[in-house]
Amino acid sequence: MKITLLGTGDAIGTPRIGCSCPQCSRAKETGMMRLRTSLLLENEGRYILIDSSPDLRQQLLLHGSPHIDAVIWTHGHYDHFIGFGEFYRVQNIPPVFAAPPVLNYCAEAFRFLSFEKGPIEPYAPVEIFGITITPFIVKHPSAFTCGMLLETGESRVAYTSDTNSNIPEESLNLLKGLDLLLLDALVPSAFSIHKHMNYLDACNLAEKLAPKDFRCVHMSHHIPWDLPHTGRDGDTFCFP
Repeated sequence: MKITLLGTGDAIGTPRIGCSCPQCSRAKETGMMRLRTSLLLENEGRYILIDSSPDLRQQLLLHGSPHIDAVIWTHGHYDHFIGFGEFYRVQNIPPVFAAPPVLNYCAEAFRFLSFEKGPIEPYAPVEIFGITITPFIVKHPSAFTCGMLLETGESRVAYTSDTNSNIPEESLNLLKGLDLLLLDALVPSAFSIHKHMNYLDACNLAEKLAPKDFRCVHMSHHIPWDLPHTGRDGDTFCFP
């Protein structure tokens, strides 16, 4: 299983339009970006997209225009699903898997497209192209939101999606013995936002769960580029 971070930014992205903060200025000077957060999974010659961001067209072009065989939605916020429309007249519309409330909400926005819908219940594993995927509930008020546990062979990777630190115990119990943990970390440690974790929250959760490695994603332009364990667009991770 190969995982590529197609984007590591929040709903606004970095650089932010009209902003001259240090992070945005550096991005403009160097060409660095944080596109909206989404993940590309490659396994057995198939490609699975976790979340279809508004930057999907650019993300796929930057990574060789892979044919997407399936999409998974974590929740119904526009920066996580609205890019699905980019498949129109580009390829056969891929099937989408999500928890029922997420699938119903997001699919309504794309009622002009015909595609297969696969409801998957939280904590109920489903195998998609050789990857066992288990949605788990997180806390991202007021949107019903699931993170995703990804397993192949002896490898275990988890993505929290958008969440604050009040993740249910049932979900935390799934996240033991991870090879990689991808964590929401919207803002620096000095900030507090009730819908998301800040950088310190993310680091504390990683310390508690003790994965072999972790990366912060879904980061705003307030997050400095060189903080330890912050993901970069295009980072890849390979697992047996």
